[in-house]
Amino acid sequence: SRLGILIVRHLKRLERVILGYLEVSDGPQEEARLGILETLQCTIEHAWPRMPCRLPVLLKALLRLLWDVHTEQGPTPEPVRAALLHRATQCLILLDHCCQGQVKVLLEGVQSSCGENRVRECLRKVQEST
Repeated sequence: SRLGILIVRHLKRLERVILGYLEVSDGPQEEARLGILETLQCTIEHAWPRMPCRLPVLLKALLRLLWDVHTEQGPTPEPVRAALLHRATQCLILLDHCCQGQVKVLLEGVQSSCGENRVRECLRKVQEST
């Protein structure tokens, strides 16, 4: 947050780091994933003019994270899973605001075909956000 809009100078490298952390579980407490979701949220807030061109990659990573968190059978406690789902949903909502509703349009088909209630609930929150 100290860099503000100047974060755009480092977006390409930062995006690779964010994607790497989102892909891998880091244990039951998921500190790294929770931290990187907070970083992503801060990045979206500060570098919002550059988010539309990064939408496909970030959307795919966040949807994969939602699915992975929901389907993982590991020792992660329920409150940690809920926090991951909540933060990922918040990132999707921010992305949607930055991209003038493109996320909602892209998620329409996904939400209707998703059979998992928790993932569908997260997608519903994105669809209903204003």
